[in-house]
Amino acid sequence: MSLNINNISRSFNGKEVVKNVSFEADPGEIVGLLGTSGCGKSTVLRAISGLDTGYRGEVEINGKASRKVEASTGFIFQEPRLMPWLNVMENVTFGLKGKKESKDEIGRKYLRDVGLAGSEHLYPKELSGGMAQRVAIARALITSPEVLLLDEPFSALDAFTKMQLQDLLLEIWEEYRTTIVLVTHDIEEATYLCDKIVILKDRPGRVGQEIILDEPRPRRRGSNALANYKTDILNSLDLSRV
Repeated sequence: MSLNINNISRSFNGKEVVKNVSFEADPGEIVGLLGTSGCGKSTVLRAISGLDTGYRGEVEINGKASRKVEASTGFIFQEPRLMPWLNVMENVTFGLKGKKESKDEIGRKYLRDVGLAGSEHLYPKELSGGMAQRVAIARALITSPEVLLLDEPFSALDAFTKMQLQDLLLEIWEEYRTTIVLVTHDIEEATYLCDKIVILKDRPGRVGQEIILDEPRPRRRGSNALANYKTDILNSLDLSRV
């Protein structure tokens, strides 16, 4: 599914937060929104998701203007946002319709996909941070979204868990070829995961540069190619002005 973001601007209390942000995501492409804190990355993502409709500009999904939450779109937040009174299976299948047996069968499939087979009856308080985020990923995937929006989903995790979940995201993408838009402030994460990086800078946030990553997958963390992309990104951000 394709996305076209056309001149998105958003103000809060009279102060402009993002200004004329435009970019495209082709079907099955992983696009990163990268920038320093306060440049409007999450604001743009909320506009795409339909969770915020107070922006100027237009979001097109498969060529059609959209200003609402679409069933074809999944959202993964920075925090798992699990319901503490429901177990893992109930959290994952919460949005599904049908008989419990049918929902549980589908739920088990997605829990296997995220490496949580056998954890169906655990409650959120019994999960590590990484496990909880895996549940959130399974919950987002179970409705078979054609677009997956992620708002810094791994930023609160330790470095090793973060790398595991980055690899999990790529495995899921390989299977489903979902169009993904990922908000991140982590340059290494962006160069490891993304096909294209849209760099937001300044306040109000605007598109400073788009970088296409031609490096084939699987990519090697710390490779010279990714290091060169990191240098280009740092030069574009011009952190001396932040």
